Amino acid sequence: MSDHILDSVDPAHFARTLVHTGLRAATNPVGVTSALLKAGATAMRVGAATMAKAANTADPDAPPPVAPEPKDHRWTNQQWRDNPYFFGLQQTYLLSRKLVDDIIDAANLNEAEHRKATFAASFAFDALAPTNLLITNPDALSTAVATGGASVVKGTANFLRDVQHNDGWPSKVDDSGFEPGLNMAMTPGQVVYRSNLIELIQYQPQTEQVYETPLLFCPPWINKYYIMDLAPQKSLIEWAVQHGHTCFAISYRNPDESMRNTTFEDYLHQGPLDALRVVREITGRPKVNTVNVCLGGTLTAIAMAYGAAIDDQPVGTATFLNTLTDFSDPGVLGAFTDEPTVAGLERKMADQGYLEASEMARTFDAIRANDLIFQYVVNNWLLGEDPPAFDLLAWNNDSTRMPARMHSSYLRRCYLQNQFAHNAFEIDGTPVIPGHITQDCYVLSAIDDHIVPWTAAYRTATLLGGHNRFVLSTSGHIAGIVNPPGPKARHWTNDHIAEEPDQWLEGAEQHQDTWWEDWARWIGERAGKKVDAPPHLGSDDFPPADDAPGLYVKMRPGDSLAA
Repeated sequence: MSDHILDSVDPAHFARTLVHTGLRAATNPVGVTSALLKAGATAMRVGAATMAKAANTADPDAPPPVAPEPKDHRWTNQQWRDNPYFFGLQQTYLLSRKLVDDIIDAANLNEAEHRKATFAASFAFDALAPTNLLITNPDALSTAVATGGASVVKGTANFLRDVQHNDGWPSKVDDSGFEPGLNMAMTPGQVVYRSNLIELIQYQPQTEQVYETPLLFCPPWINKYYIMDLAPQKSLIEWAVQHGHTCFAISYRNPDESMRNTTFEDYLHQGPLDALRVVREITGRPKVNTVNVCLGGTLTAIAMAYGAAIDDQPVGTATFLNTLTDFSDPGVLGAFTDEPTVAGLERKMADQGYLEASEMARTFDAIRANDLIFQYVVNNWLLGEDPPAFDLLAWNNDSTRMPARMHSSYLRRCYLQNQFAHNAFEIDGTPVIPGHITQDCYVLSAIDDHIVPWTAAYRTATLLGGHNRFVLSTSGHIAGIVNPPGPKARHWTNDHIAEEPDQWLEGAEQHQDTWWEDWARWIGERAGKKVDAPPHLGSDDFPPADDAPGLYVKMRPGDSLAA
């Protein structure tokens, strides 16, 4: 009972991590004393600088005793530098955070403990920042004066709405104007297969001739598939169709309690392997090229190794977008995937049969809390602004649940045990070895990805046994994929796969266009000859049913399968 209570209050065990860190730091009095003395000396400089500003004798060009990070957008208002009240607040806050970081260093934690303690402290300080309160935020105060208090009234209304409808979290997006099939997921196609787990969509050709090898898009099961078909001119699927590929996409069902015992193997066999079977039967082609996003790539890589093990390989080539196959360095996400946190999630999922979509989404938000949480505290609650209407954020808000047994298996076998990279993963008792994958692979990562660090995603190019190409894109986890041609698009290439990612980057060449162009050439060379486009979608055994984007993508929690 006590574990359930603690799990609900502190699901990631952050408070317990900080208590443990404090106890460990107490065993190193020399290190703690050094940190305190250092902080004390800086505090004296902060006090002197603040008094000088109050007396109007400060050197305007003098750097502050504690400089904020250059990319930290919270301190852009000139008042944080000129006004002694706000300057003192900012400097005291930054100094306190630096002191806590130094004490964590003095605790002599192992790498995993240090990562979690650092993240927990960082999140706590992000939440306690003076920018998050009306009376200590100069932008909020000046806006309140300029609007005669209207911004405070509107912000209070936004806050109360989020308490009632968003579990007290600030809304990131106004998604009321977005709907799959209406202005998102618009590429024409039809559902040609539906099982209890997936729908398979085939897209209408838009060229007279197509490559003979079909292309299957495999999304992560924790998000809706249409990140790959976001909107016209922002759709990788549309791009592929217009470049002459016969395209299919998997759309996963949103799980409910009835799927609590669905396994990882079920997702493998009934997800990509089942879709590959249907694509081969419809097209009559022995091989299928695949495009795989995030967790969908992890699943496909395991499917490819399984195919090699049983000598039945349906995959021709694989494109992996922001995918982990070696989980030895999961980045900040490792703070949420240690043994105590996973055990707590398992207890919670045992009660309801699944992990609620919002919980995983908020975990991802917490990794970049200032950008994805507290920015909206300021904008929506303090400044009284409405959340933006933005298609990428609307998709991000449309996430799915995860079945209890499957999600537990994934976390333990991948994040905790890293079985696939250690040649210890088995499917139905059959060992699956990543080095036995011999197909060509295109591995894409985004340089600012906060969920799958690019240096970790790079290991897919060295772990799998085929002839692999690694490409690095700009932007983050989502925008790195939705990266259509435009003036801001750029990417890096290097034909040589170095042992370490930094070595690869040193020899990489930057290109002033989207990686979509590079990929189009790469996949076109591996898609076979051109043939006449099929006159209709599906086949006699797999007749078209609903128009794309199908039924599953529109299912909300509580909807029945028959709805």
